[in-house]
Amino acid sequence: MPKATWRGVVLAESDDTVIVEGNHYFPRASLDASLVEPSSHTSHCPWKGTAHYLTIRVGEERNPDAIWFYPEPSEAAARIRGRVAFWRGVEVS
Repeated sequence: MPKATWRGVVLAESDDTVIVEGNHYFPRASLDASLVEPSSHTSHCPWKGTAHYLTIRVGEERNPDAIWFYPEPSEAAARIRGRVAFWRGVEVS
């Protein structure tokens, strides 16, 4: 079952991931909400739409904007609605 970890802590785990452009998108419900905090950062993808970000917090360590999601993805990317993906040192295995 795919899982996302950072600093040895499991952030999300699910056998229901969607792979887009080599990234596993996990169901938002599989994300441990106690390990994240909101971010005001956004970016735009021409075919997916506007991405929003979350910061990981494990103890005193933070990994800013290491989780992204599309709250309102384009029709072409509808299958990632309600899902999150990871980068910036987060291991997905």
